[in-house]
Amino acid sequence: MEKTRFDFLLEGVPYMVHVVPFTFNAETRFRVKYNDGPEHIFAWDEETQRFIALDEDAADIPNTLEEEIARKLYMLIPSFKS
Repeated sequence: MEKTRFDFLLEGVPYMVHVVPFTFNAETRFRVKYNDGPEHIFAWDEETQRFIALDEDAADIPNTLEEEIARKLYMLIPSFKS
């Protein structure tokens, strides 16, 4: 899997999201930056059944943006599409 970029408009705000996958403990995680801001780490959460931001600054991500990024990450993983 290679790095990816998403561009979308959410609640009237344009977002440019850069995603770089990496493997940690045999699990695919993602380094995510939006609008040239700080990097966040997203990983699959079994409890919520979606990708969530794990880093200490994750609370700074607007909820609607985190949910949209999670949806787009979900579509990147072939095993989740089946």
